[in-house]
Amino acid sequence: MLTENFSSIPHCSTLYCVDINGRQICNNVGPSGVIPDHFGNDRSQRPYMQEAVPIWGFLLSDAYIGQNGHRPSLTALQVVYRDTQTMGYLGAAFDLRDLPVTSELYEEPGDWRQVKGDPAIRRTVFQQSRVESPLDGNLEKGLSILEELLTERGVFQCQIHFSSSLATIWTLDDPLRYRILDHETLSDPDICLIYPSHPYPPDAAIAPGEISRILNTLQILRLTDPTIYLRMASINIFNGMVSLTFSCDGSHYMPHDELLAKDTSFWF
Repeated sequence: MLTENFSSIPHCSTLYCVDINGRQICNNVGPSGVIPDHFGNDRSQRPYMQEAVPIWGFLLSDAYIGQNGHRPSLTALQVVYRDTQTMGYLGAAFDLRDLPVTSELYEEPGDWRQVKGDPAIRRTVFQQSRVESPLDGNLEKGLSILEELLTERGVFQCQIHFSSSLATIWTLDDPLRYRILDHETLSDPDICLIYPSHPYPPDAAIAPGEISRILNTLQILRLTDPTIYLRMASINIFNGMVSLTFSCDGSHYMPHDELLAKDTSFWF
């Protein structure tokens, strides 16, 4: 019966039947027919067997990682009755790759989020002190170069690794590849000539005049306190978010306008 009706279930990868204890009472059935060596499989511990089946007898599971292909999948379970007695379940498995996309594009939340990092780093934070990096010694010039790249040269995202003295950038003309700027590059304004002039995107969430204020805030957070200091930061002009990772390994993801509204007393 499963073989005869398999083709009537769109996008299905396998069909099977299990008893009330989750043990298969037949082999799997796939697009090419019966798949041997599955009779007697114990599915009782699989994620979809742990979910409560609604009273109407049909469950569409949450997504999970498949046991065989190790890919995101989901399963539909239909209760099989004889009179009023539950005999088991008909299972239909689906690979998420085979399902049509019906959802809207995911939008990253714009709320301020704080994430705690490595507890081992937090425990020893007051036993350490910032060591000046090559970028720190030339920070004003380096940030001025990044401002030029962000506002005039088509860079829409950058990550600044203060402790490692480098930055990674993404450009509008080649957004799928990042480029690494070391501290020597960030001290040479000639780097700006490599990237052609590019109009500032009108749909950017950060106004071009706010870029310098953001970078100035990052400089303050890097240099003000010798113990709690900025290790890494990123700016994305389209989603308007700034990320900050401090010496205590705590990270903040926040809207740029909230960052600009805080003074140093908030952080220190």
